[in-house]
Amino acid sequence: MFSAFLFCFGQPANAGEITVKVVDAKNNPLRGSVIYAMPATGKSPAVEKGKMAMMDQINKEFIPIIMAVQTGTAVSFPNNDNIHHHVYSISSAKKFELPLYIGSPHNSMVFDKPGIVALGCNIHDWMLAYIIVVDTPYFTVTGEDGMGRIKDIPNGNYRLTAWHYRMKGAPEATAVDAQVSSDGYEKTFTINLKPEFRIQRAPSISGRSYR
Repeated sequence: MFSAFLFCFGQPANAGEITVKVVDAKNNPLRGSVIYAMPATGKSPAVEKGKMAMMDQINKEFIPIIMAVQTGTAVSFPNNDNIHHHVYSISSAKKFELPLYIGSPHNSMVFDKPGIVALGCNIHDWMLAYIIVVDTPYFTVTGEDGMGRIKDIPNGNYRLTAWHYRMKGAPEATAVDAQVSSDGYEKTFTINLKPEFRIQRAPSISGRSYR
């Protein structure tokens, strides 16, 4: 009885769950796909006050490579390597530069405009990551199995959109209308991909790749 009590009262009333799977044209699961749900009303809850995300730098790589945040979220960029990094973006959604540093910059940065922000490092050309800024708190990033879940989403009508950094065309072309209820909503997205293009990681002094 106690477990049933938790089940009934541990979840928001009038809320459901969106379950998605993202695959490529050959039906292979796509990790790192971002799925976001915009309320059909066009109105979303404001970002939580003090909301903070973290884009780390470990072993000369950005961690995570793909991050989704709601518009208005602050992001910190700690450097957990014992060498300098120089993070920058020239994306129209957020242009910035964090000059050479080890540790953490003094201030986090608020991402106040929706869009795709590509990150790089002026020292390590192979370092690449993306921050996807969306006007909604309802989003997920798919795992190795191509699966993602948006939990505790209020029942109602949404516009569900998929994005992947190698996708052909604009994310808007994937958008579908979704009606969420307590029974949940399921959707599979198929994304056509461009060829992979990524600068190869520099070899170490021993001649072996860092990868």
